[in-house]
Amino acid sequence: MERRILSKVNFPFDLRKLKVEELEALASELREELINYVSQSGGHFASSLGALELTIALHYSFNTPYDRLVFDVGHQGYIHKMITGRRHLMPTIRKKGGLSGFLKRNESPYDVFGAGHAGTSISAAVGMAIAAKKKGEDRFIVPIIGDGSLTCGMAFEALNNAGELGLDNLIVILNDNDMSISPNVGALSWLFSRVVTSDVSTFAREKFKSLYKRGFVPKFVYWAIDKAEEATQGFLASPAMIFEAFGFRYIGPIDGHNIQELLSAIHRAKIQDVPVVIHAKTVKGKGFRPAEKDPLKWHGVKPFNPERAVASLEKTYKVEDKKEGVLINFDKKKPTYTEVFSKSLLKLIKRDPRIIAITAAMPTGTGLDLIEKEVPTAFLDVGICEQHAVTCAAGLACEGFKPICAIYSTFLQRAYDQVIHDVCIQKLPVVFAMDRGGAVGNDGETHQGAFDIAYLRCIPNIVLMAPKDENELQHMLYTAFTLNCPSALRYPRGSALGVELDADFKDIPVGKAEVLKEGEEVLFIGYGAGVKVALEAEKLLREDISLSSTVVNARFAKPLDSELLCSLIKEHKVTAVIEDGAKKGGFGSAILEMINKEEEKEGIKFSSRVILFGMEDFFTPHASQEEQFEMHSYDAPSVVKKIKEVLLKKTEDKSQRKIKVVNV
Repeated sequence: MERRILSKVNFPFDLRKLKVEELEALASELREELINYVSQSGGHFASSLGALELTIALHYSFNTPYDRLVFDVGHQGYIHKMITGRRHLMPTIRKKGGLSGFLKRNESPYDVFGAGHAGTSISAAVGMAIAAKKKGEDRFIVPIIGDGSLTCGMAFEALNNAGELGLDNLIVILNDNDMSISPNVGALSWLFSRVVTSDVSTFAREKFKSLYKRGFVPKFVYWAIDKAEEATQGFLASPAMIFEAFGFRYIGPIDGHNIQELLSAIHRAKIQDVPVVIHAKTVKGKGFRPAEKDPLKWHGVKPFNPERAVASLEKTYKVEDKKEGVLINFDKKKPTYTEVFSKSLLKLIKRDPRIIAITAAMPTGTGLDLIEKEVPTAFLDVGICEQHAVTCAAGLACEGFKPICAIYSTFLQRAYDQVIHDVCIQKLPVVFAMDRGGAVGNDGETHQGAFDIAYLRCIPNIVLMAPKDENELQHMLYTAFTLNCPSALRYPRGSALGVELDADFKDIPVGKAEVLKEGEEVLFIGYGAGVKVALEAEKLLREDISLSSTVVNARFAKPLDSELLCSLIKEHKVTAVIEDGAKKGGFGSAILEMINKEEEKEGIKFSSRVILFGMEDFFTPHASQEEQFEMHSYDAPSVVKKIKEVLLKKTEDKSQRKIKVVNV
C-alpha cells in the first residue's frame, strides 16, 4: 500500500518540511506501517502505538538530534526508529544482527541514551542539560517518561535536582497511559487519575504572570490569587502541586493524540524560564482495537494476523503467550518455569499464611498475578521500585513473615545495596526468586540475566541455588522457605523440560550436589540450565567417540558440595563446568576457587584439565536464546568440540613425553 506522506519522511528534517495539516495523515500511515511490521516480526507493540502522535510532535518541534530526546525504557521507541532513518530495517528488529528493540547509542545518532530498565531518562537528561549549559549550547533536553517509570525513586531524585538547578533547557514529557507493563499501583497513580489542572488554567496562569511582570496587576492581588491557587491545588490534589513543588512549570494534562495540542504545549514549554513538565494523556495500544482493549496482552507480541485479531475481538480471541513481551515460541505441552514457580508458590502460601509474595510492577511476568488473583492478602506490588521491594521484604522478615521477592535477574541489580545492607548483613530469611536467569533472547543487552551468580556469590550469609528442571524448582522453592537465612533461586526464561512433577514437596539438603550419570573420562558439572547442556554434551560424546562421562547437577553455587566435587574432579581427565551466566566471577570461578583451596589444603595439584563454559566478557546482543548459547560457545556442540580438542592435545602431549631425544 502506498504511503503518500510517509514515503517522503525518512528523517526528522523531512518531517519538519511537512505542513502541520499533514501530520495527522502521517500518523495514520505510520500506525498502519507499524501494525504491518510488528504483525510480521513481533515486538513491543502497544507502547509504540500509544506514543505515536507524541513522537511525531517531538521530532517536528525540536531540532533533533541537536536537541536531545531521551526515551525512558524504550518500549515506545519503534516510531522514533521509523522516522530516524531505520524504517527499511524494521523487519530485522529484535533479530540477530538486526535493529535493537530498545534505543542504542551505537545504532543511530538520534538514540542519544540507551535504556531498557525504567526510570533513567530524567537523570540522564539532567546530566545532558548541565553539560549543554557548561558548553554554552542552546539545545533542549527532552526526557520522555511514562507514569509507570515515574514511580521509580530515581526519577524523583532527578526532578529534585533539576528543579534546584533551575534547568530551563529541560522539558520533561510525562506519557501518562495509566500503565507500565501491568496496571500502575501506588498513590502517584491515584493522583494522576484525579487530574484537575487543565490546559486552560495553565495558559491563564502564564498570562496572569505576564500581566503582573508588566505592571498591570498589583503585587498584593497577584500574591493573593497565587496563594489561593496553591491552596486549591492542594485541596484538589493535582499533579501540578508535585511538579511545581520541585520547581517545574506544569503544562497539562493534554491529549497526547492531538498533534495540534501537543505542538502548542511544546511551544509554550520552550519559552519558560524554568524546567517544564508536559503531562500528556495517552492510550496504550491506540489505533488497534485489540491492543486498546487489552494493552497487557499486546505489550509485547509474537507475529500475528491483524485482521483475525480485530475480527475476533468480540469472540474473546486470545493471542498466545503474550506475557509482558515474551516472544519465545513456547512448547505449550510443557509449562514455563514461571508457571511452575507461581503454582508451587500458591500451594505453599495456602499452607503457610506467613508467606508474602512481592513484585516490583511485574505481576504477570513473574507469575505473581496468580497469587494476586487467588490469595490477594499474600500479594504485594510496590511499583517499579526494586530497592523498596527488597527492604520492605527485610522489614516483613523482621516481624516473622516469610517474604519472597520475585524479580527478574536483570532488575535485581537495581537493589544490590539493599540485598547486602538490609537483608544479608542482618541474615534475614528473605527469598529472592530470580526469573530470567541467564540468556533471555530478543530483549538484548539490558535484559540478560548474566550477572546474578557473580554479584550474589560474593555476599556472606546467602544461599544460591538453581534447578535442573521444573520438578527440582518446586522442591528448591520449598527448601528456601525452610532456611533461616537469605536465599536466591534462579531459573531461566521459557519452557521447562516437561518432566513429571512430584505430588508433594521435598527438602533438598543445602550444599549437596547430585550425580546424574557415572563415567570415567570426562566430568560435566552443570549449574541450573547448564545441566541440560551437560546431559546433551554427554550424549554427543558417547555417540560420537564412545566416551564415558560423569554428569553432576551442582544444585548450589553457594555453598558448594566441595567434598563430592573435589573427589570427582580428581578422578577425571577433563572437567567441564557449564553455567548459563557470566564466567567471570560466576559458578565456574567458584569451582576454581574450591580447587585452589583444596590444593593448598592437601599440598597437591589436581591433574584434571578444568574448562569453564558460560557467558564471555561482553554484553549479549539480541538474538534467540539458542543463538546466544552458540554466541558464547556453551551450547552442547560447542562444549563437545572444545572437550575433544583438549583430549586430543592431552594425548599428543603424552606421546611427546614418551619420545626420547638422543644426541649423536
